[in-house]
Amino acid sequence: MAAHQPHRPDIGRPDTSVLERQLLLQLGDRLKRLRQAKGLGTVEMAERVGISRPTLRAVEAGDPGPAMGTYLRVMSVLGVAGDLALLSGDVLQPPPPDSAAARSRRPRPIVQVTVTANDAGHQVQDLQSLALHEQAVRFVRAHPELVNQALDTLQRWLSAGDSRSSGLWREWQDILRHQSWRKVLGRTRRAQELRQASPLVTLLPDDVRGDVLAQVRALKKGIKLGDVEQQETT
Repeated sequence: MAAHQPHRPDIGRPDTSVLERQLLLQLGDRLKRLRQAKGLGTVEMAERVGISRPTLRAVEAGDPGPAMGTYLRVMSVLGVAGDLALLSGDVLQPPPPDSAAARSRRPRPIVQVTVTANDAGHQVQDLQSLALHEQAVRFVRAHPELVNQALDTLQRWLSAGDSRSSGLWREWQDILRHQSWRKVLGRTRRAQELRQASPLVTLLPDDVRGDVLAQVRALKKGIKLGDVEQQETT
């Protein structure tokens, strides 16, 4: 018989969470490329912004931990403080020819942000794994008793015999006991390896897991934020 699943709290809409996560990942990647294009090292860049190198690395990794103000300070130093949409989507379109905006004396461009995730460099797999684990961590925080369920799962895996994942599972035991979630929610190689050997996703309710997977599939096709065909008021 399946283990009793506790009542699921409102842990946020997974579709919004995944979309916002990908936006930050895209933004962080572009900020890193901009810094490198300007020939700035991490030490000099961090000093100019007035933050630590670990914080700069978190920003460039698209980590949700740093405040948005920190992201904006990095953008300001790079000279792109007003271009958040362009950094996220790379699409700037003029108004449609027959629209009221095009006929206006002071037409303004319509910005359309396209958020995508592709299979290059396992980007989709990494995003999916990260999104699932962020939801799982929120679920476990709401239900601390699930830590013991995850520890029991790890013990069963370890008792099954030698495995190349044994070292990762033992590290997971320490992570669960100390709730060191940041170790598994980063974009480091080790964090990716830990997520691949994780017991956390087994705790997620099926509907939450399904919503995350559906949104990741949608991101592979591309999600457009902003409607170039929006109606103009007169």
